[in-house]
Amino acid sequence: MSISLGLLWLCLASVVRFGQMSQLAEEGLLKDDTIANLLSDENVVVPDMNPHVRFNVHFSKYDSGCFLIPGQEECLGNCNYNTSAKTFIVIHGWSMSGLFETWLHRLVGALQERERYANVIVVDWMNLAHQLYPDAVNNTMVVGKDIAVLMDWLQEKANLSLENVHLIGYSLGAHVAGYAGNFVTGRIGRITGLDPAGPMFEGAEAHKRLSPDDADFVDVLHTYTREALGVSIGIQMPIGHIDIYPNGGDFQPGCGLSDVLGAIAYGSIGDAVKCEHERSVHLFVDSLIHKDQESFAFQCTDSDRFKKGICLSCRKNRCNAIGYNAKRMRSKRNSKMFLKTRAQMPYKVFHYQMKMHIFNYKDALESEPTFSVTLMGTLNDSAPLPLAVPGEIGYNYTNTFLVYTEENIGELLKIQLKWDGTKQSWYSFWNSFQNYWAKNDVIDKELHIRRIRVKSGETQQKFTFCLENPESTVIMPGSDLVFAKCRDGWEVKPRKRVSL
Repeated sequence: MSISLGLLWLCLASVVRFGQMSQLAEEGLLKDDTIANLLSDENVVVPDMNPHVRFNVHFSKYDSGCFLIPGQEECLGNCNYNTSAKTFIVIHGWSMSGLFETWLHRLVGALQERERYANVIVVDWMNLAHQLYPDAVNNTMVVGKDIAVLMDWLQEKANLSLENVHLIGYSLGAHVAGYAGNFVTGRIGRITGLDPAGPMFEGAEAHKRLSPDDADFVDVLHTYTREALGVSIGIQMPIGHIDIYPNGGDFQPGCGLSDVLGAIAYGSIGDAVKCEHERSVHLFVDSLIHKDQESFAFQCTDSDRFKKGICLSCRKNRCNAIGYNAKRMRSKRNSKMFLKTRAQMPYKVFHYQMKMHIFNYKDALESEPTFSVTLMGTLNDSAPLPLAVPGEIGYNYTNTFLVYTEENIGELLKIQLKWDGTKQSWYSFWNSFQNYWAKNDVIDKELHIRRIRVKSGETQQKFTFCLENPESTVIMPGSDLVFAKCRDGWEVKPRKRVSL
């Protein structure tokens, strides 16, 4: 069993009592071919109203709050419901402890700070969420219908405008939001799905999960899509108008393997797992409290192409802010977007696309070089940044790389390119070891680079950087080249006129 498979099995074992594991298997949770079929309509009973769902308008860790009860108009005055303001409805997910998690207080507090006059309603469905996972899943439609009943009542008694309603659902709560949007009379303005739950929803039909049909604008943050045992905790498939996959949606900075292994050693695997799953919430909170440091995501067909630096365009709505600041986009097809982030708030980084034509005038190298760049700007110089290459470097070919900095370096002035070492197979390593004492070993390893073209993802500016010393284009293992900005924009070859 691989490490990832073993870890997910431990995660499942830690959040579900061992005596219930067989019941999970019988329900089909751990079977690849039944996940999409477990939400069959005949298994779901939808009552008119469920006493276990409550709507807390003044949710706080300091007091019990105030509750809206559809049909009781005095609640509107008692809870100071603002009929002319925006309304946010926050929906938690499946619960292992039966208690509200700390992220809920942080999110509600950030919303109240950003939108001081808005109504922030927390949907408390803890009694229905603190169940075996398949049972909690089957309760999502019940809770979604109750939220729809609340919104219909508010439309009638408080002149609620659905255009001003924003549902924010985390994990299982994201699919609850989808049901609410499906059942309400009218159309909700926006739904944000924060790492919507994957098990029993991956591959399900649109009306059985969150989908673009549920609101005017549906945006989704995917932060834990790593698969094991045939499932992933967060849903992998795109389910919104825009689907944003920070860091590819699988590994989040600060939630590495070492953290997970340490958590296993101390018996806190649940904390390790939720680090990546819950990162979606913290990215949204970050967008609320650091509105002057917006993080941008870029449209791309897949994560590998993004890692190659190919997708940093903002033309035709190909980029968007993430979290609360995302701009509404209506499209007939899902738009997958990607970005890099830091390990902690503020999560914003600065993306750069680098294009280098690498010349090789000698025989093919025995091993592939590894490069790093240091970006020198008007505000800061970056640390050495590796030029990550998902594939192989092409020789006598223009290579594209993605580079990102955690600090704002200001206007980019110079680039130092260094040949750090090599990526070697065992064969090439043995071959290099045999030739270690050969006099021409280093001389044979040289490449030529004349200029670097750079595009900033955040500003969309393009610059060309030329060698500071035009006479020296050679770079060898351990050496470096320095490039200075020589002109704005990229050189465009004039098109030949076509004679008629």
